[in-house]
Amino acid sequence: MDGSDGGGTPSPAASPMTADDVEAAEKLIMCWDSAASEESAARMLFDGGDRAEADRYLRAVDEIRRSLRDPAGGTGSPRRLTSGGAIQAAMARLEDEFRNILVSRVNAVEIEALASDLSFASLSSADFSAVDVGGGEDSCRGDYKDEADEDAADGSSRGGGGGSISRTITASSNQSYRSASSIREIDLVPADAVDDLRSIAERMVASGYGRECVQVYGSVRKAAVDHSLRQLGVEKLSIGDVQRLEWEALETKIRRWIRAARTCVRVVFASERRLCEQIFDGLLGGVGVGGGGDDAPFLETVKGAAIQLLGFAEAISIGRRSPEKLFKILDLHDALADLLPDVADVFLRYRPTDPIHTQATEIVSRLAEAARGILSEFESAVLRDPSKIPVPGGTIHPLTRYVMNYISLISDYKPTLTELIVAKPAAPTSPRFGASPGDDDSAFPSLEMELPESEDQSPLAAHLIWIIVILQSNLENKAKLYKDVALSHLFLMNNVHYIVHKVKGNPELREMIGDDYLKKMTGKFRQAATSYQRSAWARVLHCLRDEGLHVSGGFSSGISKSSLRERFRAFNLVFDEVHRTQSLWLVPDGQLREELRISISELLLPAYRSFLGRFRHHIESGRHPEMYIKYSVEDLETALSDFFEGAPPSLPYRRRSH
Repeated sequence: MDGSDGGGTPSPAASPMTADDVEAAEKLIMCWDSAASEESAARMLFDGGDRAEADRYLRAVDEIRRSLRDPAGGTGSPRRLTSGGAIQAAMARLEDEFRNILVSRVNAVEIEALASDLSFASLSSADFSAVDVGGGEDSCRGDYKDEADEDAADGSSRGGGGGSISRTITASSNQSYRSASSIREIDLVPADAVDDLRSIAERMVASGYGRECVQVYGSVRKAAVDHSLRQLGVEKLSIGDVQRLEWEALETKIRRWIRAARTCVRVVFASERRLCEQIFDGLLGGVGVGGGGDDAPFLETVKGAAIQLLGFAEAISIGRRSPEKLFKILDLHDALADLLPDVADVFLRYRPTDPIHTQATEIVSRLAEAARGILSEFESAVLRDPSKIPVPGGTIHPLTRYVMNYISLISDYKPTLTELIVAKPAAPTSPRFGASPGDDDSAFPSLEMELPESEDQSPLAAHLIWIIVILQSNLENKAKLYKDVALSHLFLMNNVHYIVHKVKGNPELREMIGDDYLKKMTGKFRQAATSYQRSAWARVLHCLRDEGLHVSGGFSSGISKSSLRERFRAFNLVFDEVHRTQSLWLVPDGQLREELRISISELLLPAYRSFLGRFRHHIESGRHPEMYIKYSVEDLETALSDFFEGAPPSLPYRRRSH
């Protein structure tokens, strides 16, 4: 008996056939002709039970095929015509059997369990949407310690990009796995069913029905792949549909897409290729759908799902750019770039190029370009931030929080962005950098701070420093919005200190910014603190000077009590005003707040103690000394504890001193 010529399996040695052998084979085939009786149509040869009848049927097909190749039969002989009809009936039956096996004899696949297991080692939690960049007064209160904790909770820490899976996938016990890089192939069909499918495919292809076999295979397995996509939450969305989604909804879909893409490429598509190879390897040649080769059934199965999957990523890559999208775009870029070797392994096994792999590669490039564009637009947006209302109490501006949280997350993506950002920013030569036509030049008079240069500084590090430079420039302009000069200095001190604090608290960011520039920023906030003290306390200390209190001439010389009383009265008024005003000012960082109070006390208390020691007896010897000497040194020390709390003093601090 002959095997399947051209079917990919060796043919056993031929034995002489008689007319009775052929007639018996035809009779067996016609007994199973689905078109001949409903009973035959309802029964299945390859039902997973007794294989004897199925084997006899396949031998009968082989017998008839051999007879049709026998030149002695004659082209138009009645026997040849009868055998031809039997072959057609056999192909119809085998097509039904092929479909039935594909539909009914499959392993249960827990797609959600597989997706969760793949995601375990590939989590990406840099989620910029959660970072607090609010501008309300309440968001500016509290110490940095609390804010740092909130930032950590909001920004989280970024996981790996999804390399090889370190754990064994668990699923149904009748499934087996093999590993090639990060791919996990599962047995979609039991081994005995694969053997039956292979046997049927050999006969159909050898009989000239390869196209029909591939079409049946593609239609059944395509439905299974599409079902997996639906289970993974992948929707059919056009590019327009994706671009019309609100950002919050889009973020959710991106997270879901990354999870689905890993599962599809590394499990679903890879397993479909394996099944296709097990059934069709070496059979098809050029008879596949569309004239393809042995992988034509595989491409027919997964092409639509792959195009649908990549269409979403493509829509994101060409969508509108905005700063909040950067980190999800980087997540998408990293996930797809990490999948590219697996896409190549799955789709390029039999051909040097493939449209799916080409499209995936192009999308990775477009996502990279989108990330570069967003970073550039973010820099421009920081420089041109239009807010013209000073934040109450000189606290940290929402822009400062936003920018520093943003670049902290950028540092979390250092490996990716170091590859993507290849050019350093160009320092502007005019105040018009980033400005739109019609903008007021006076809003940004200059960027005096130069961009530090070093040979080993990466372009990404240069961009981060440049963002801080333009942030400080913008803050200097916002400081001018305060009518009180002292408050403008306090505002700059708070904000630059916050920048330094955030840089020091992030090792990756600190390494890129560098200690030299960090020292420069530290000096800047200290200078602002000194300027605050000078402008805020000059009037208070002016009241404690000796000039103008001494009188001479005539019959007496000494202290003018009227001038001294006026001096104490002026001190009380000025200190009351400063205390009332600066209690409402806010220094959010507890350590900085305490250091500033100590610095003020070291400036004020010795001067007041000396003034009081020298002149109080002149006041106390007169009438109503309590009207002039309102405060003891201890009173002032107590009053200083109210400063920079952002709220009116809640407790009285004055005691009558005698």
